[in-house]
Amino acid sequence: INIPFTGNVKLKGIIIIGGEEETHPDEVRLFKNRPKMTFDEAKGEPDQKFSLVRDTDGTVEYKTKIVKFSSVHHLTLHFPSNFGDDKTKLYYIGLSGEWTKADRVGVVHTVYETMPGIEDHKQDLMDGGVKHGPGP
Repeated sequence: INIPFTGNVKLKGIIIIGGEEETHPDEVRLFKNRPKMTFDEAKGEPDQKFSLVRDTDGTVEYKTKIVKFSSVHHLTLHFPSNFGDDKTKLYYIGLSGEWTKADRVGVVHTVYETMPGIEDHKQDLMDGGVKHGPGP
């Protein structure tokens, strides 16, 4: 499950309400700031993982490592297994933490001149840079 945020989040905890009996997930793996993650990449080392207990009313909150999850703009949750069924059911995912506005700046392409190239500046330098009269 991929969750993009519109700002930066300091993720403090997560609540998982799963399905009945064996359909409830028994593990969740958290990956931060990997927006285009694939299932193959989900087999890698997560930023944090939890062994889950059967929780059908949302009373169990799993506390994240706040230092590791202090600036999250995208969260991926991977549920690799459950308590024995062929299917995994999720009814609720709750996240607790603090949101702050993200000041993301796009890439800017700039050219700086250390020495001006005369051919780049189409001015009459003999006349102080000012052209007189008509014409190019």
